[in-house]
Amino acid sequence: MAPSTTRRLAAALLVWLAVVPGTAAASPAGGGPDTPDGPLTTADHVLPALERAARPLRTAEPTGPAVDLGPFGRAVGDAVLVGIGEAAHGSHDFVTFRHRALRYLVERKGFRSFVLEANWSAGARLDHYLLTGRGDPARIMSEEFQNAYLLLHSQEYLDMIRWMRAYNVAHPDDPLRFAGNDNGYAGPELYDRVVDHVRRAHPDLLPAVTELYRGLRPTVPVGAWIRAATTAPLGERRARAERTGRALALLRARAAAGIDDDHAWAVQHATAIDQVARMYAFDLADPGSVPAAMAYRDTVMADNTLWWHRRTGHRLVLGGHNSHLYTSTSTPTLPLTQGQVLRQRLGDGYLAVGLSFGFGAVHATEQGLQNPADEDVRRYTVEPPAPGSVEHTLDQVSHPNWYLDLRTAPPAARAWLDIPRPKREIGTDFPPPGDQVALLRSADLVVHLREIGPSRRLDRDPGTPADPLPALREAARPLRTVEPTGPYDDLDPLGTTVADARLVGIGQAVHGGHDFLAFQHRTFGYLLERKGFRSFVLEAPWSTGLRLDDHLLTGRGDPARIMSEELQDAYLLTHTREVLDLVR
Repeated sequence: MAPSTTRRLAAALLVWLAVVPGTAAASPAGGGPDTPDGPLTTADHVLPALERAARPLRTAEPTGPAVDLGPFGRAVGDAVLVGIGEAAHGSHDFVTFRHRALRYLVERKGFRSFVLEANWSAGARLDHYLLTGRGDPARIMSEEFQNAYLLLHSQEYLDMIRWMRAYNVAHPDDPLRFAGNDNGYAGPELYDRVVDHVRRAHPDLLPAVTELYRGLRPTVPVGAWIRAATTAPLGERRARAERTGRALALLRARAAAGIDDDHAWAVQHATAIDQVARMYAFDLADPGSVPAAMAYRDTVMADNTLWWHRRTGHRLVLGGHNSHLYTSTSTPTLPLTQGQVLRQRLGDGYLAVGLSFGFGAVHATEQGLQNPADEDVRRYTVEPPAPGSVEHTLDQVSHPNWYLDLRTAPPAARAWLDIPRPKREIGTDFPPPGDQVALLRSADLVVHLREIGPSRRLDRDPGTPADPLPALREAARPLRTVEPTGPYDDLDPLGTTVADARLVGIGQAVHGGHDFLAFQHRTFGYLLERKGFRSFVLEAPWSTGLRLDDHLLTGRGDPARIMSEELQDAYLLTHTREVLDLVR
């Protein structure tokens, strides 16, 4: 590919991945402010109405009492999906406010899932951590949140995920879940989950699916994979999409077996793989293709969010940039937003919360930078808003931080909010070109923060490992005893981990230890009774196994004599009462 074409392709891709806003010249309903029939309301007239209707926000931090969020909860009402945006990706305060709102909605309104503008594979890994405690969320974020997603790699998101895990430890029967809805990357775990399901449930499809996925499973870090995907020839990218589509069609054509929903999850994972391939199959070197690609991306994010809602039955909080969550587009490069799709399909079941700010600082990259890396992120100062902008008027309300239900705002405020005006929508890069936003058409609530600070970035290199004891204490499951006696309820988490495994290896840290052998015996008893295991294989000579197996099947012979004759020399520490008790 010619260098100039490569640059144009990468720049176009950055538009949809990094949310580079544009401008829109949409005409306000009822005529523009300068037309004879247009609204006559000015900023001076609207300010008293905003002042009366604004609800003060005690803090944007996820701590302390939540009494100030009572009107927020009443505004949410019966909505099943609440999208809480951000006016800048690299802000501390927008993410912490969303975290605070999530806590409130979990504890007061029964919400149980969080969906983020991140890749489906990243969500799958973090959801597994939330449900099981296995894995390190900081490592998962370090591996997943790269390139256009690098501003998600922050302490604010890590704090939120750790709070969600702590909630699950305290409420194991009613856990919180996490999903990503974006389609910039499909990690190797998705391919593995699909192929493993096909191997178990549809083995006749395994050769075809394996061949279709051959060479597509990522083998390099996320950032490197995205860079390679943006520069691959268009024909190659479209061939990949054709293959992922065929694999998905094969899986969709098969019905789920019984009541197990593993098939539905496998189909969704295959769908996410196909969504990524189809995103890169757009001719992004052609500027005319960018709006269609962006509309496809936002439709995919809405589809994935709705699938999660239907599959889990959860009320959920959706996190992402304002531009995607608005119910009306603010830029020609995004002709159809995720929020528009959600409003079309859910009606009032979707509630859009737009975020705004006065001044402060954010983390971002320089404008137009392609395939950003950590070293490209800088701290940018954002000056107070210019007169005539949305933020300039909102910032004059006396409360430093506040929110407003736009649906019930006074008429004067609604008339002013119904006209498109400049509003800063900062994506991954800075400065923003400037969107035109009519808040009344774009959101149901607005949250305004007078001053914001930059996100707290995490180090990719973990350096000296943190103290593992807190994590170990959180994840550890108590063991009633190592002796081979019932009841076995304390081993149920082990059974969950075993899942569909057909062979379980249970080790010992020393050959001559009573407790290790007794625990092997107890675990085997559990797996025999609860999981259908029927064989035990021991680190002993094959001939020993043949003789003891004959005794088990026929009752012939004396196991003590067999062990005395067979377990000698290097095997003499296996000649124990514990092994004999297991055989008997």
